[in-house]
Amino acid sequence: MKRIVFSVLLTFSLGIIAPLTICAAPSPAAKVAYQPLPKPGEKISLDANSYFIYGFEKPPKLGMAIMRVDIFNRNGKRDTSYVVKGDADMPSMRGAHGNGEGEYSLSAKGVYLKPIRLVMPGDWEVTLIFEKNGKVVFRGAYLFDL
Repeated sequence: MKRIVFSVLLTFSLGIIAPLTICAAPSPAAKVAYQPLPKPGEKISLDANSYFIYGFEKPPKLGMAIMRVDIFNRNGKRDTSYVVKGDADMPSMRGAHGNGEGEYSLSAKGVYLKPIRLVMPGDWEVTLIFEKNGKVVFRGAYLFDL
């Protein structure tokens, strides 16, 4: 057994056999580009016929915060034909405090809502993904400091 280990180590050191490098595949989220979102409260175009406005129900602070998304058509009527998903996490500690990507709930008034757990001060990122007819039409990310 010692001979085999010695032989393998010798062949690597002489460059006869290149060592294998095992790397983890990048996460699917790492491959996707998110458009930086302007400040909350501004109209953001989804497509030629719809736009959305997002923001927290109340100014965010430690604990639970509610993210709100309102979608309207160009005539100003609420559009509830979208599926809105998203996550919240700290970019500097990706994965440590993530809320997990989940779907926003649609209220009886046609408002998309999602509770977000903010567990410590620092930089936070909220992602928004809009789907219509099973296809992603927009991805955005809002960065803020808590």
